[in-house]
Amino acid sequence: MSGPAQSAPGELDRVLERLSFDLPPERIAQSGAEPRDTSRLMVVGQGSLSHHRFHELPRFLRPGDLLVFNESRVIPARVLARKPSAGGQGGGRVEVLLLREETANTWSAYLKPARRAGPALLLGDEDPLRAEVVGVLPDGARLLRFDTDIRPHLDRIGTLPLPPYIAADPAAFQERYQTVYARTPGSVAAPTAGLHFTPELLGRLEAMGVTLAHITLHVGAGTFKPISGPVSEHVMHAEQYSISPETAEAVNRARREGRRVVAVGTTTVRALESAWRDGELRPGDGDTSIFITPGHHFGAPDLLITNLHLPGSTLLLLVAAFAGEERIRAAYDAALEHDYRFYSLGDAMLLERAGPEDL
Repeated sequence: MSGPAQSAPGELDRVLERLSFDLPPERIAQSGAEPRDTSRLMVVGQGSLSHHRFHELPRFLRPGDLLVFNESRVIPARVLARKPSAGGQGGGRVEVLLLREETANTWSAYLKPARRAGPALLLGDEDPLRAEVVGVLPDGARLLRFDTDIRPHLDRIGTLPLPPYIAADPAAFQERYQTVYARTPGSVAAPTAGLHFTPELLGRLEAMGVTLAHITLHVGAGTFKPISGPVSEHVMHAEQYSISPETAEAVNRARREGRRVVAVGTTTVRALESAWRDGELRPGDGDTSIFITPGHHFGAPDLLITNLHLPGSTLLLLVAAFAGEERIRAAYDAALEHDYRFYSLGDAMLLERAGPEDL
């Protein structure tokens, strides 16, 4: 599944326009709350909206609820490179943002500036790794072929690829820009709704009878790409996901028993909806370029924990699809009025899935 569906041509453009808002730059969070669960939490239900702190989340969940997390871990995907030269000193600098391993030892990557890259690059300053530039993808990304597995070297030569709007030293965010349950390396951006959880909060949830399950979706740079033209022409980048048999069974059992499934983050929603077939969640690995927009019929999640997204983004359309356009407009008006912090390191919402009357 790749493109937006189930809405009349042009209607999604009008939805995005109605959801537009002016966001002062100072409202984009530059650092996460400390402790993590002291961030703000807006709870948005059917006909209700209230303001809390994230550590109050257990108040709004029930014994038997199933929380599904994305356990992907951000890799040090930003690497400084240079062109090799005949004298051995190397040419001009190129910043490499590794996106994903497409085939064995061949990665897609954004290069900045791309015009400076030649047929080969040396990644890292000491004992650099050589990459051959072997192709160009439709979005301008390059294909880099290495003669070895680069992943064991990334901690040495790379840094975390913090979002460009965060003016901070990446070294200070090595763990803060990871969820406390991150396990499987592969993302180039954090699944940020999970940044609010602490080990203590997870323990409280389990103690009250909430069940925890995990999927993996490796977040790519395209997730946050703004919509720059007609919504119908926007193309989502493919991302790798994996759903274990244990998680699939936990979700399917919860649905059969009438217990609520709570997706932690839009990346979790995208993985669940990509693997939802014929009324159940299917286990397995795959790629997804699913673009969830108003008109989408959700299969798995009943509730969604998510951060506050930027205007003109695919994620804003996703939450409008989930909670209903009018409810999201009211929630974002309230967030602006009550000084919520936006985007990756900002505050959170707990959204209830819209009923037919909200769509």
